[in-house]
Amino acid sequence: MNTELFEALKLLEKEKGIPVEYMLSQIEKSILVACKSAYGGNNDARVEMDPEKGKFDVYLNKEVVEEVFDPDYEISLQDARAINAKAQLEDKIGVKLDPKQFGRIAVQVARNTIRQGIRDGEKSQVLVEFQSKVQEIVSAQVERVDPKTGNATIRIGKAEAVLPRGEQVAGEVIHEGDTIKVYVADVKNTEKGPRVIISRTHPDFVKRLFEKEVPEIYDGIVEIKSVSREAGSRTKIAVFSRDENVDPRGACIGPRGVRVGAIVNELAGEKIDVVEYSEDPVKFIAAALSPAEVVKVEVDPNGEKVCKATVPDSQLSLAIGNKGQNARLAAKLTGWKIDIRPESGFFGEDEEDTSDKKEEYIGDGLE
Repeated sequence: MNTELFEALKLLEKEKGIPVEYMLSQIEKSILVACKSAYGGNNDARVEMDPEKGKFDVYLNKEVVEEVFDPDYEISLQDARAINAKAQLEDKIGVKLDPKQFGRIAVQVARNTIRQGIRDGEKSQVLVEFQSKVQEIVSAQVERVDPKTGNATIRIGKAEAVLPRGEQVAGEVIHEGDTIKVYVADVKNTEKGPRVIISRTHPDFVKRLFEKEVPEIYDGIVEIKSVSREAGSRTKIAVFSRDENVDPRGACIGPRGVRVGAIVNELAGEKIDVVEYSEDPVKFIAAALSPAEVVKVEVDPNGEKVCKATVPDSQLSLAIGNKGQNARLAAKLTGWKIDIRPESGFFGEDEEDTSDKKEEYIGDGLE
């Protein structure tokens, strides 16, 4: 019986990652609870467990007295000396118990304590499993995909998490059994247990992909300054080189585009613009509006992060992008409010512009 118990605990450790030592402490706690319930509130017990030898014994401490009035707390001198020949009055003697004698209620209480211990152990394992991976990319196995919501239940190591449909890249299809990469954004310990926030749409997901794919970023030679992203469609990433001999854009794109191509494939074809960062806002804003050419950038003389970007008439649509996407991402990347105007001066340079064709975009400086 005892051997089977320890074998079950080892299996539990293997399957759920809950240490045997932890479960033994929960069992000991449950035994004390059971003693208190079965022996009139007496939980002065000693538990001896040896997993290697399969030994599991419980002793209830009782006081040695001349006359027993409360058998749950007291033991006669004669009975005590049958256990320990040197027993004296007022000594504490450990009486070996048979857990089968605990009674139905006590056993139920003990079971509940063990079950709660398993649940707490599982929650603790989830926290440990994910807290070490916060703000990192991990590979995960897709176990289930809800046909109604599209939410995917994934397994990372021995822990489970849910990848909501809204955190999946638009247009990609995830199937059960797939191995995918996800970004662990945060882990929160709530009343209902650990809540793991994972994503494939987070801007830092792209950032971490570049760190893994580009050795110069991993080594600290090239630095990612900011990222702006509309997942499933387009991402802009600003990079800077600490070594004047290293081209930051070239390092990120790779020979024949192999590095950025691998990231595009991971993101199901999402377009990626690699932009060279500059401390000069004029250069940075002009680069951020790529692939459009920029004739000039005029910043607000009052020091506000507002500017006017002038582009050739033929480049206006490209600068703005489909539904304003290119300009919107450029604004987020730089943190500047960008007013895009055609070179012909269609909007007028010296008069207040009230045209409904005027395009302005505000950046929030996503890092």
